[in-house]
Amino acid sequence: MSSDDVDVLIVGAGLSGIGAACHLRRRRPGSSILLLEGRDRIGGTWDLFRYPGVRSDSDMYTLGYAFRPWTGARSITDGESILDYIRATAAEYRIEHRIRFGTRVTGARWNSAQARWTVSAVHDGTEVTYTCGFLLVCSGYYDYRHGYRPDFAGLESFRGAVVHPQQWDPDLDYAGRQVVVVGSGATAVTLVPAMARSAAHVTMLQRSPGYVLSLPARDRWALRLGRVLPSRWVYGLIRWKNVLRMSLFYELSRRRPTTVKRLLRKGVRARLGTDYDLRHFTPRYEPWDQRMCFVPDGDLFAAIRSGRASVVTDTVESFTPSGIRLGSGAELAADVVVTATGLELLPLGGIEFEVDGVPVDVSRSLAYKAMMLDGVPNLAFCIGYTNASWTLKCDLTCDYVCRLLDHMDARGYRQCRPRNTDPAMPRLPAIDFTSGYIRRGIHRFPDQGPRAPWRLRQNYLLDIAALRFGSVSDGAMEFTGAGR
Repeated sequence: MSSDDVDVLIVGAGLSGIGAACHLRRRRPGSSILLLEGRDRIGGTWDLFRYPGVRSDSDMYTLGYAFRPWTGARSITDGESILDYIRATAAEYRIEHRIRFGTRVTGARWNSAQARWTVSAVHDGTEVTYTCGFLLVCSGYYDYRHGYRPDFAGLESFRGAVVHPQQWDPDLDYAGRQVVVVGSGATAVTLVPAMARSAAHVTMLQRSPGYVLSLPARDRWALRLGRVLPSRWVYGLIRWKNVLRMSLFYELSRRRPTTVKRLLRKGVRARLGTDYDLRHFTPRYEPWDQRMCFVPDGDLFAAIRSGRASVVTDTVESFTPSGIRLGSGAELAADVVVTATGLELLPLGGIEFEVDGVPVDVSRSLAYKAMMLDGVPNLAFCIGYTNASWTLKCDLTCDYVCRLLDHMDARGYRQCRPRNTDPAMPRLPAIDFTSGYIRRGIHRFPDQGPRAPWRLRQNYLLDIAALRFGSVSDGAMEFTGAGR
């Protein structure tokens, strides 16, 4: 077997790609692996995003890998610390030398007679190919090349600086200047308190409010237990504590939304005082119809209360030379505008797939266990949860792939593919979220069905039962040898 022909080829060397490689190293040390990374460094999202204050939007006890404890002091931590954690994990499991950097995957062709994928990629402007028995796509679900920015009227007339967080300019000087952050999601609530430390003033301009909840930056239970227990025990206990807490909070939000909204408003009121206009933190949708924003130690609220930041709920009518004219007719003065307006979705890294010469339309496919495609052999992909940590689901996906490969090896199979035998099965969107970035791009993703194993349940506890302990031979998975 050549260095370009491996048992498992992994697309992406970010949080999930490095995790996948480590799972294979631990569970299947005899399998040859290779990672193809389009960028020039490890880290994916955590190396790409360099905007002020970039941090985790999940606690590190669940965002960290199941097999490697997070030992940092902060539970919600900065992007550089997360990047260091990914790099250290890759070094510990000797993954770096198995990564081909600057190699962007463009296509993958499956040949049933050979039971192999031929993967096309571009490196330094030249097309290169690799072959593998199993393809694992860990490229996330958004386009790394650019973020989403609406077509703002009059943008060309604005005399200040405009920057998108995904393409942050490290030379941008906003100290002592008026800053407007357009957006209300996780990126916006991170940027505002970070920029407010040196800007003259930061205004978060939102078309509609989102739910924001303050969480401690340091987990006090982890600090207490860390004095008497080994770090691995502490990590496991706090991980499960946080999983259960978030699962209960999500279920309560869906079953008793009025109660949860009242509790969230009470939390904002406690941080901002009785005289603050709560309409800026009172969304029109129910909790978890969109992803909730978490702020460590209430830093966003502290910036607002200090007067260094403020929130305006309005629409952008147009840019002017000196700022933004709002739908209400008011104008916001600005020297710098940050368009924290979201992502562009890109399913499975934009790879074009073929199975025995027939193109695969990912948007018309049905997702099996939210990790494989109906009728597509020896292919899996990692997509995290929307209501919990990304890594929780990716760990389960990689664990399942190892079990699947073990099952095939033990029985002499070379091919596995999910098969939906019900052509009348109703189709549902893969992600049931109302966020703008989801609505813009969800039509490009595979659908889900109304029942297992075609249903994405967004429930870690149920997925543990199905992916870690459930049979891989479940009636929907078809196994064959080469050429059959």
